[in-house]
Amino acid sequence: MLRIIKNIVILSSLLSFIFAEDLALGSSIPLPDAKMLDISGKKVSLNDVKMKNGLLVNFSCNTCPWVHAWQDRYNGLAKASAENNIGFITINPNSRNREKIGEGLKDMQKFSNKYDHDFLYTVDEGSKLATAFGATQTPHIYLFDSNGTLVYRGAIDDNAYKPKKVKKTYLLDAINALGSSKSINIAETKARGCSIKFPKK
Repeated sequence: MLRIIKNIVILSSLLSFIFAEDLALGSSIPLPDAKMLDISGKKVSLNDVKMKNGLLVNFSCNTCPWVHAWQDRYNGLAKASAENNIGFITINPNSRNREKIGEGLKDMQKFSNKYDHDFLYTVDEGSKLATAFGATQTPHIYLFDSNGTLVYRGAIDDNAYKPKKVKKTYLLDAINALGSSKSINIAETKARGCSIKFPKK
């Protein structure tokens, strides 16, 4: 009987993650004032990072092959965001056994140094922001306009592993459109990546 109850709890927990709703286009920034620890040692919130034309939130990590494949585009996207007056932040939501699986703060610092990152990389304690956003993958992108309204969500582009064969630069196009007050042609794509390691309930 106890085994059956345990299996039901596990199944319901898994289903809650599988069917967690992604933040809908037009939604406001979730938990905008929640403070997160950055690899620099300072604490920041999404409202702290948001700039004149908006905010780009990237749920990412250190260990996912998809994240590694897209690394050569991260710095360029951060630069494009700054040039368009859009705040840029990368958030690590992998909370389950964080230190043991290479997702601890020191691991994040090493990872950032390895790829010469020049942007915020924060810890999402207890995966609270990822849960509020409905994020399920790393990477998982959310772009908000100057009013804090979600205008793009999903993937970076259409080819993580072969950058020379990218045909559709979804996120870069959205950044440039937002920065120049133009409409975003493709506002929603499927996020591709590794499952977020949420804490056990």
